[in-house]
Amino acid sequence: MTKNMITSAPITPVSELLSQTFLAIVDTVNAAKEVLIQRENFDKLSNYLGELTLILKELSKLDSERSESFRDALEILSRETKVCKQLALECSSRNKIYLLMNCRKIVERLEGSMKEIGRALSLVPLESLGVCSIVSKEASQLCKNMMNAAYSAALEEEEILKKIELGIQEGNADQSYANNLVACMSEAFGMATERLALKKELEEFRSKMEDVRLRSIDMAEARKMEQIIALLEQADATTCTSLEEKQKRYTMTKNSLGRQPLEPLQSFYCPITLDVMTDPVEISSGRTFERSAIEKYLAEGKKDCPLTLTPLDNLCFRPNKNLRKSIQEWKERNNMITIASIKAKIQSSEEQEVPQSLSKLKDLCKEQELHREWVILEDYVPVLIGLLGAKDRDIRAISLDILCILAKDSDDNKERIIKADHSLKSIVRSLARRIEESKLALQLLLQLSRIDAVRDVIGNVQGCMCLLVTMLNSNDPDASRDAQELLDNLSSLDQNVIKMAKANYFKPLLQLLSSGEEHVKLIMAETLAEVDLTDHNKLSLFREGALSPLLQMLSHGNLEMKTVAVKALQNLSSIPQNGLQMISEGALGPLFELLYRHGLSSPSVRELVATIIMHLAISTCAQEAEHLQISIVESEEDIFKLFSLISLTGPDIQTGILRTFQAICQSPSGPNVRAKLRQLSAVQVLVQLCELNNHTVRTNAVKLFCCLTEDGDDSTFLEHVGQRCIKTLLGIFETSSDMEEIAASMGIICNLPKDTQMTQWLLDTGTLQIIFTCLTNGNRNASYKRTVVENAVGALCRFTVSTNQEWQKRAAEVGIVPVLVQLLTSGTSLTKQMAAISLKQFSESSAALSRPVRKPGIFSFCLAAPEMGCPAHLGICSVESSFCILEANALDPLVKMLGEIDHDVCEAALEALLTLIDGKKPQSGSKVLSEANAIAPIIKLLSSTSSRLQEKTLKALERVFKVAELKQKYGSSAQMSLVDITQRGSGGMKSLAAKVLVSLDVLDEQSSYFG
Repeated sequence: MTKNMITSAPITPVSELLSQTFLAIVDTVNAAKEVLIQRENFDKLSNYLGELTLILKELSKLDSERSESFRDALEILSRETKVCKQLALECSSRNKIYLLMNCRKIVERLEGSMKEIGRALSLVPLESLGVCSIVSKEASQLCKNMMNAAYSAALEEEEILKKIELGIQEGNADQSYANNLVACMSEAFGMATERLALKKELEEFRSKMEDVRLRSIDMAEARKMEQIIALLEQADATTCTSLEEKQKRYTMTKNSLGRQPLEPLQSFYCPITLDVMTDPVEISSGRTFERSAIEKYLAEGKKDCPLTLTPLDNLCFRPNKNLRKSIQEWKERNNMITIASIKAKIQSSEEQEVPQSLSKLKDLCKEQELHREWVILEDYVPVLIGLLGAKDRDIRAISLDILCILAKDSDDNKERIIKADHSLKSIVRSLARRIEESKLALQLLLQLSRIDAVRDVIGNVQGCMCLLVTMLNSNDPDASRDAQELLDNLSSLDQNVIKMAKANYFKPLLQLLSSGEEHVKLIMAETLAEVDLTDHNKLSLFREGALSPLLQMLSHGNLEMKTVAVKALQNLSSIPQNGLQMISEGALGPLFELLYRHGLSSPSVRELVATIIMHLAISTCAQEAEHLQISIVESEEDIFKLFSLISLTGPDIQTGILRTFQAICQSPSGPNVRAKLRQLSAVQVLVQLCELNNHTVRTNAVKLFCCLTEDGDDSTFLEHVGQRCIKTLLGIFETSSDMEEIAASMGIICNLPKDTQMTQWLLDTGTLQIIFTCLTNGNRNASYKRTVVENAVGALCRFTVSTNQEWQKRAAEVGIVPVLVQLLTSGTSLTKQMAAISLKQFSESSAALSRPVRKPGIFSFCLAAPEMGCPAHLGICSVESSFCILEANALDPLVKMLGEIDHDVCEAALEALLTLIDGKKPQSGSKVLSEANAIAPIIKLLSSTSSRLQEKTLKALERVFKVAELKQKYGSSAQMSLVDITQRGSGGMKSLAAKVLVSLDVLDEQSSYFG
């Protein structure tokens, strides 16, 4: 056959190429808008591409089909625009630390692509196309701007890179340097500051760098990345070493050193100063000196070597890094031995030796952060706390000083100090001593008060507040300032509480509240109602007896007395412990009476009562209530009576009751209450409330509605939820700015009955498109909360059932399948599980929808390449027509999910993969799984603790091992796990495992395992 008979590929029309280029530009601009780094550079990219689209629109009006140069320009524009889009997508999704390290390369890539786009624009034959002069001028100017535009990394990024390079170059950057560096990076990139989040960022970066190292031949670059990781790992927030690991490593190191410090080597001494060097440098004669000493020597005009007296070739220095490192290692060895040995000395009875040893320990703590860590690991804190009771004031003062140094910049050390026996009492006792010691104790308490876990404890030490008030009025301005700051920390900057502390207010207040005359009680209750109190103060007031007199006032005949008591209880009941105490001491009775009986109180008081009851309901969900079995409402009558007020009251009371039921539904009694609410037609009321204009009431109605759908029976919702309600919920989802309301509205849609008519209503109201928009925008928008995406993916499952291929087709046409595949790698465990379930349901239809491969005609092989069938379904597949998970590139992420810890995620992934071997020809699907490296992780699932997962794995392997080559390749790796199941599994599992062993020729079919 001659070459002339072979047809060439058709040439894409210029008009179509122009449309493709235009769409590529739009996609790139949209991707660039989502990038959070390099904002200035990507904004510049977006602006230039925006101008380019205007020019392309003008060119689309012209007859340009015959212009080859225009075609060439468009191909370059399309290619480079896609490069920019890929770069933008990488900058939106990749690890932030990795992006920072490569910010200069990002700039270079961006600049190169923009210059190429500018060059392509210059190739457009504007004159021959007949472009008007205005457009031609604009195109020329745009081309010039893109060719000449300068791109650069942000100033803050350059500063961080300089700090990293300096830290690596110096080689002695400590933990504080790393902490500062991590703080700068978090601020520059908007990274989460929580320890776990930062650890995750560093782990991702480390993983990425390992991949780069394995692929790269640039060893210098790989080494630099290792140094960066080592530097960042020194920070508190990123350290992966537990206290136990640090203790073990420290003990091993210390035990290997011996007990006596070593004398310095002769080479450590400077020949000029005769002291051990700290910064040794080598001169041209090859001799080494202390830098400051040789600089002084040469500054005197001398130009010969101090040792050899030979003339120097030049006056340059070269740092002797190896010697410097050896000196540092020697010092640290001796310092570790010294720190360990001092402990015994300060615990000795030799009083004269104790202050000297403490002073040396103090100097070592001030010298280096590593020394402070060693002091902590040597468990000095209890010893130092014990010394606060010493008779010698110098010993007490130095001990406080060391504790201050240890507490500074380390929350772990602060908590360790707090946990030492009688630590706070000992420190507070020092507040009452002479001014020098009291100031040190005050500084230590100030350091300790900077973490939340410590503040309440400090304020609870008897006498602490009185001593602080005394120091607040001190003549020493430093002591007064520190006392003021400490009081601010203890009271969350609440000046009212400071005033109360100054007057020692709480104790007399409670005495007057309990035993005073009525007008005095009224004043005291008003004080508790109006003053802003910290949580600690609220707890203290209830512990000291504030509840009982306030409850008595609720039953008082005087309306003003009731009102003030309600206001005070509303202020104090927001703490779960207080709420539980109120329930246990009978507060619910009088509160419900005030809420139900209009004549006993005003509308504003009833609103406050509703808030208090809401606080009490919330307290039943707290950790403190786990073993108490407390409930706000007991009987169906109680539930009906409280819920019926929603239809009879104003927005504020409605909100309080709705939030009360939300809390109750999440409490241990929640399932029972949810069932009774559904029986009482609460769903009908909530459907009506969802249509209200009052945002607060509507939001809380939607949230409670969502709670009721979590475990409701289908009939309740089929009766009250119609097409109008669905439209309302979707409207809330699209227009609300409240993320919790958005999540709840999608949660309702997710939980609604899987009824055919209900699903059709959802389709008719555009739910699929809304879900698609949610998932494609939500994954790139940090404001979308996890629950929104989880609920949206869960809602998808109803549209992807294999029993209705028309629904599946509509979902596929929207573009859902690629989104589901993306969620397999980027979602939460629940999101991954739901996405895998939908893909499994899609895949169940693939075998039937796969189009048969056309048999080639006599001459067709000469004209076109033969069709290639899907290796699993043996037909022609696509994402849109047959929903094939191979065509969707879902295989690799599904295989990776088999290694997830969550059993439900593994099971969903396994079921999706097993659809490939459920058809009439499982052999082809089994081979596909083998090629995707799925068989080995499936075999590992035999060791799962989930019996259901084990059972599905056994059934899968029974089919897989029907393929001889797969049985030979993987059979041996499965044998031990299968034997183990036959020994320890349940009856049905034993039989399944035995069947697989028979197929592997390990057992015969007459085995007792089938009995």
